[in-house]
Amino acid sequence: MELAFLLRGVGSEVVWVTNQKPSEPDEVIYNLENKMLDRGVKVMPAKGEKAVDTALKADLVILNTAVAGKWLDAVLKEKVSQVLPKVLWWIHEMRGHYFKVEYVKHLPFVAGAMIDSHTTAEYWKNRTRERLGIKMPETYVVHLGNSQELMEVADDSIAKRALREHVRESLGVRNDDLLFAIINSVSRGKGQDLFLRSFHESLQLVHERKLKVPSLHAVVVGSDMNAQTKYETELRKFVLAKKIQDRVHFVNKTLTVAPYLASIDVLVQNSQARGECFGRITIEAMAFHLPVLGTAAGGTTEIVVNGTTGLLHPVGKEGITALANNIVKLAADAERRLTMGKKGYERVTERFLEHHMAHRIALVLKQVLHKAKSHS
Repeated sequence: MELAFLLRGVGSEVVWVTNQKPSEPDEVIYNLENKMLDRGVKVMPAKGEKAVDTALKADLVILNTAVAGKWLDAVLKEKVSQVLPKVLWWIHEMRGHYFKVEYVKHLPFVAGAMIDSHTTAEYWKNRTRERLGIKMPETYVVHLGNSQELMEVADDSIAKRALREHVRESLGVRNDDLLFAIINSVSRGKGQDLFLRSFHESLQLVHERKLKVPSLHAVVVGSDMNAQTKYETELRKFVLAKKIQDRVHFVNKTLTVAPYLASIDVLVQNSQARGECFGRITIEAMAFHLPVLGTAAGGTTEIVVNGTTGLLHPVGKEGITALANNIVKLAADAERRLTMGKKGYERVTERFLEHHMAHRIALVLKQVLHKAKSHS
């Protein structure tokens, strides 16, 4: 979405071709589409001759996810070869199930691939070669950046105070309680189950060591109150079984994360396996002067400076006790939380703002467009 807005900002005509047309109304998709339309981005369904004609006439076609490769064959059919030389494939994923021939068979023939972190780029290079025998095209690493809109809220102390009071009141927690939050879609790969186990263990450690710390709370933002998946049911059962329901708060999924970043004290980024491709929520939290407790995997290792802007822990069950100890460390040391938050904010303003990302993307677009024109 941000790339569409950046391109509109310099006068480009942008069309968002989407496969996401659910049978029932979806608030998230509705809000996304309206944001696009408000900024002058045209929106059209992926199926039909109009989408094909748009792709053929475009100077550049950007695929915004690994699975978008299916669209190439399904919609463009015999005209795929005409579009591939002007495709920039922006990849944000690194889960194993994305490495299927039907998804990525066209990768070697596109103008370039753009990936959010060096760790993920290296993983894609090795995985496609070893598992599928496919060679990656010219690949560019572009770290993401916080929007000006988010930074304005992060820098507004009055707005943050109001948001903090409102959210904390809605959660039923006091101003001096300590909130550790995980803000992500609720799924096993994001590690909410392991986070809750760590949180429960941290409460036990505080009790055993008789530490004088504020009341600790865990916030899980990203629930789907309507779906109530098996995984989320497991999370809630764990909370009840451990009798910590007064300390754990589930919040429905939302596109508006600023109120929660303004109201919490520490962000937990607990993505498992190979971690996050990048982890936008991490740089957003750092913009709000929050220390980050993250897994030592994926793009998180390129954002969080261990011991300076946050603390890293291993993925998997090995990380449960490590994260619990890190929770206790920060709970017991207010000065350290503040120092890490300050250092995190400085790191964001040095390299993870929208204009940093725009500059990095501009360099990529210049090369990719030149390559695309040489094939036309």
